[in-house]
This record gives sequence, structure tokens and C-alpha cells, in this order.
Amino acid sequence: MSCLQGRTSLPCAMLLLFLSLQLLITPVSKTEEDIFTSVYFLPTMEFAVNTFNQKSPDEYAYRTEAILSSWQEAVNFPTVYSMNLQLRKTVCKKFEESLDTCRFQERHFVNNTFICLFTVGTFPWVTEFKLYKQECS
Repeated sequence: MSCLQGRTSLPCAMLLLFLSLQLLITPVSKTEEDIFTSVYFLPTMEFAVNTFNQKSPDEYAYRTEAILSSWQEAVNFPTVYSMNLQLRKTVCKKFEESLDTCRFQERHFVNNTFICLFTVGTFPWVTEFKLYKQECS
């Protein structure tokens, strides 16, 4: 009987060894891709663009054309994201439904595209956001 246990315990031990090696190889630091896939990043980005649209005197809405860069700030509370976004004017008015599928305006005017740096704190347990910084050019 002990022979049988020896035969089945060896593959189990090998499996544990391989799994522990996998944990050692897995990187711990977050990459920019991890931030994009974070549960909190996309709602935080939507809040930033929505705030931009509310403050804008333009009657047309802007939406994100490109995420130029983003990072999570090194603070413990709240979770703070900074992001450089390229915003472009759409053919939809500000308060229409489903702005995320709205087409961009075809003509390129001076005020058609903005590059903005947003820094936003997120409190996910109460779905609350706070805009700390907004600089657009």
C-alpha cells in the first residue's frame, strides 16, 4: 500500500514544485496594461471626460480618441489615477445618450481635439470620484 502512495505523491509534489516556480516568475509590479484592465480605471476615465464635457462651453460632446499615457499615483487613499487623454469632438450634443458610440466630427478645426491631463481620485466602495487636476491644451 505504501508503494502506491509513493507513486501518487511524486506527481503531486512535482505539481506543487512547478506551481511555486510559476509564482516566483510572475511579476509583481503593475504595468500600464494592468491599469487599463483595472476595474476602477475605466469608470474613472469616464468621469474625467464627463467633467470635461460639463465644463466645456461647446454644445457638442467630446470623447476619448486615444489614451496617451496613464499611471496610478503612489498614494494609499483614495486610489488616484493620472491620465493623458486625447479628446475629440463628436457629432452628438453633450447630454445625449450613448456618447461612447457617437461618431467623431470629420472636419478638423482648431477646437476639435484636446490633449488633457487628468488626475482623479476614486472611492470605489461608494462610487465617488474627485477631480484633482485638469489641464488641457
